[in-house]
Amino acid sequence: MRLISWNVNGLRAVWKKGFMEILQDMDGDIVCLQETKLQDDQLTPAMIRPEGYPYTHYHFAERKGYSGVATYSRTEPLEVSTGPGNGWIDNEGRVLTTRFKDFTLLNIYFPNGQMSEERLRYKLDFYEHTLKYFGSLKERGEKLIICGDYNTAHHPIDLARPKENEGTSGFLPVERAWMDKLEEHGYLDTFRIFHPDEPDRYSWWSYRTNARPRNIGWRIDYFYITPDLKPRLKDAFILDDIMGSDHCPVGIDIY
Repeated sequence: MRLISWNVNGLRAVWKKGFMEILQDMDGDIVCLQETKLQDDQLTPAMIRPEGYPYTHYHFAERKGYSGVATYSRTEPLEVSTGPGNGWIDNEGRVLTTRFKDFTLLNIYFPNGQMSEERLRYKLDFYEHTLKYFGSLKERGEKLIICGDYNTAHHPIDLARPKENEGTSGFLPVERAWMDKLEEHGYLDTFRIFHPDEPDRYSWWSYRTNARPRNIGWRIDYFYITPDLKPRLKDAFILDDIMGSDHCPVGIDIY
């Protein structure tokens, strides 16, 4: 089974850039999208039922043109929910939880903390609340796959210019410390299982600085799993040749 995660930076925008062809080429059994930036009444029939994906679920932000996540699957989920159940989290449309027979998949668009101190605090609070949410699911015996845009590069190898960005949200010590805590709780960064020391592999590049042609990027999109799924993990990858957004898709193959 192939799982794909992609921050599309606007589903309507990427749709005009050949999204349906890209979706078919990626051939994911489950595809998780972040930053869809649309509302229920803006969905087209093709967005509701993309070819090959009979089961689509969206979580919309209350604010128009903002945030939002979607999960497309070829297999019907046993259950779908929108996350922790905290109003201040749920109203930004950032979490979709889909339960399947062999695992529970969390599709998350973690907040960006660059706009203000207030938003950085929101991001850190979001991190802590979702970590507790993960723990509550684990306590119920659920095997977790947690994918999405985490909006933080964990280690210096995960961005092109770590020294220059030590004071930038997305690579602040306090944000990276939460990533440390995530792994201390046992969650595994799937890409680093297969590519522990591979540099220059990124999933986001700034539009403003035309960074992608120069590969001045950040790896901020991840698939984390609980250790009980590691024996079933076949591969983890970054599809950095796919255009259409300032992010590229990332994915895993799992038995």
